Amino acid sequence: MQVFGAIQMRILFKHDTSVELDDRQTQPGRRMTEREFVKWQMPGTRAEWADGEVIIMSPDSGKHISLVDFLATVVGLFARKRDLGRAFGANYQMRFSRLKRRRSADLVFVAKDRLDILKPNHIEGPPDLVVEIVSPESTARDWREKYLEYQRAGIKEYWIIEPTLHRMEAYTLIKREYVRIDERDGKIHSRVLPGLYIKPEWLWSDPACDPLEVLKELGAIG
Repeated sequence: MQVFGAIQMRILFKHDTSVELDDRQTQPGRRMTEREFVKWQMPGTRAEWADGEVIIMSPDSGKHISLVDFLATVVGLFARKRDLGRAFGANYQMRFSRLKRRRSADLVFVAKDRLDILKPNHIEGPPDLVVEIVSPESTARDWREKYLEYQRAGIKEYWIIEPTLHRMEAYTLIKREYVRIDERDGKIHSRVLPGLYIKPEWLWSDPACDPLEVLKELGAIG
């Protein structure tokens, strides 16, 4: 398939139904099989697939992007320094075959002994930690739909962060059900990354917290 500037692309689906897409990859306006979805997605296309439904993701706000960068730096460098595994920012898709889902989170962490689930273009199965930052259009999806999906998929830890309300909640999986991790002394301690904690106040700080100072407090760097 070739693309020439703004020339439209035509993708022919199996039921002799064609869908016109321009080079911005607009919503196809129909249900898709997983195979069709994978073929349709192009680099930079922000979309999820849920049992045939294609969900187009809205552009992130500046605050959202800043939070992702902060958490990716803190969690990613902490994991690297402690040799615990690998963390990834947005757009590395998770595939849950049993649930018929392909989801994208703001941040994921995969433990060192499970790195075999990392595939070239997706994560095959549940990561150990998933972080979602709630935006106005994703409130129900992050707090309800993804909470239940991630629980069913077996993701060991789930953080939900809602910047507009200065709210962060974290859950750990116990006997196939999420149990909230209590905040103690202003800290929420991770269960899958030993030694890592997050102070919710870091997330709302103005000016923004320096991730390197946070890593020093955590003892990950000198």
